Amino acid sequence: MQMSFGTLELAQRLRRDSVLMKIDVLIDWEELRSKLTGLYKRELSHGGGQEPFDRLMMFKAILLGQWHSLSDAALEQALYVRIDFLQFCGLSLSDAIPDETTLCRFRNRLVSGDRLDDLLASINEQLQSHGLMIKGATGAVIDATLIESAARPKKAILLEVDTEGKAVQFEDGSQPGITCIEEQSADRDATWLKKGKKSQFGYRSYLVVDAQNGYVRGVHTAPANQSEMIHFEAAIKGAHIKANRVYADKGSASNANRQFLRKYKIKSAIMHRAYKNKPLSARQKLANRLISKKRYIVEQCFGTAKRLFGMGRASYFGTAKVNAQVMLKSICINLKKAANKIFVDKPPRGVVRPNAT
Repeated sequence: MQMSFGTLELAQRLRRDSVLMKIDVLIDWEELRSKLTGLYKRELSHGGGQEPFDRLMMFKAILLGQWHSLSDAALEQALYVRIDFLQFCGLSLSDAIPDETTLCRFRNRLVSGDRLDDLLASINEQLQSHGLMIKGATGAVIDATLIESAARPKKAILLEVDTEGKAVQFEDGSQPGITCIEEQSADRDATWLKKGKKSQFGYRSYLVVDAQNGYVRGVHTAPANQSEMIHFEAAIKGAHIKANRVYADKGSASNANRQFLRKYKIKSAIMHRAYKNKPLSARQKLANRLISKKRYIVEQCFGTAKRLFGMGRASYFGTAKVNAQVMLKSICINLKKAANKIFVDKPPRGVVRPNAT
């Protein structure tokens, strides 16, 4: 059969070893369809109206947007012009493309429907079935990273006024000192955190990764100024990982967190913190050094997330939406990590490579 010019061009542009094509073959996307049901009112009411876009295609498009840190408008444009995007989403050149509003609404449905946690867990289960991720990890590592808010705190300049509401002036016409105060930001959940000499306005996202390969198993996000200690338990409980030991830095050091781990028969590898008039013992210093050698894997994950997937700054307002963004980025991290393990001559077990074009 003679190949068309378009087919030849597609074959050249979509190399068999490209990351997107590896991922497309690696994951059984149809298994995720059940996790995406009930997102549209039309599905629940069985009423009429316009048929919504395929929810699986929409989820894959949203993933591409986070992979490349695209705005909804830029993602819509990319779906029109990029052949690899069309191929990954299962679209043809003649298919309708969702506009930016439709993409935004679908992502918001994923957030309000609380679907991303299950989607992360389901994708991780598939990676485990292919032997690319360990099922029963011997250890988990937790740490937090700062995420800059998409908004800036607004500021207002106040002038001293008299009882009639007029600005106070001196006899020479000048005004008294101007007072500058901070108003409520558009991102009402974001808060200030001062770390060293630098202050940052935003959130703190906690990642729980396995100690063997650094795959993300859980995500938890909170306003930046809230202590790491109080979010340790929620982050560990939300992670889909059964580990016999948890590694964490001094920010999580508290008796409550150690007791929480003991309750679930998990060994504590939380670094020890020195207090006033209570320096660390030689044994505690040694333990801290040993724990820090294991914790590099989560720092590596943060580096990948910020360098390759633009996770240093949020794109949306609110804790729930920022957490969803970090969750989507984490799915991208895990898929890229798995794709990097796949070789052209030896695909993971259970994965069948498409025939050569």
